[in-house]
Amino acid sequence: MAYDIPPDLAGMSLLEIAEAVSARKLPPVDKWKPDATSDSRMRIAADGTWYHDGSPITRPAMVRAFASLLWRDPADGQHYLVTPQYRQTIEVEDAAFMATDMRVDGDALAFRLNTDELIIAGADNPLRAEGDPDAPAIYLGVRHGCEARVDRSTWLQLAEFALSQGENLTVESQGATFSLVPAE
Repeated sequence: MAYDIPPDLAGMSLLEIAEAVSARKLPPVDKWKPDATSDSRMRIAADGTWYHDGSPITRPAMVRAFASLLWRDPADGQHYLVTPQYRQTIEVEDAAFMATDMRVDGDALAFRLNTDELIIAGADNPLRAEGDPDAPAIYLGVRHGCEARVDRSTWLQLAEFALSQGENLTVESQGATFSLVPAE
């Protein structure tokens, strides 16, 4: 089956974004509880590049397929690739995904990930700020405990939007309010 890249985020309405989000069918990795665990010999670098045995995975379709199997254990923070029979550890240097674009539509903030997935920030997909208040790292909850780090250009879009709303560097999306300043 051919993969259809979603249209440019700027050209989509919130309804179109919401429909694309709900149409995506993902494996139920949170329901699978395999006994067997091994090492995948895979790593997701801080810049979002996926590696296997030290070599980058250059096929976007492979990255999207593996990304659909990601789960992060809430007890120890370890990331896994999960199937019904196995779970394999995967090293994640920072975040499992990168948020590479953002769109404001009404009361919602929509983000495109490096895997072409669309995520609408809200209570189920919160934004959080970490690190230095002068240069924070912003993360977006994606699914199954995994997060996306907001890349620099998207952070600038987000900060510009926050400043247009007032001086306190907070944003709202789907009724939830998020600070873009790390807690001290």
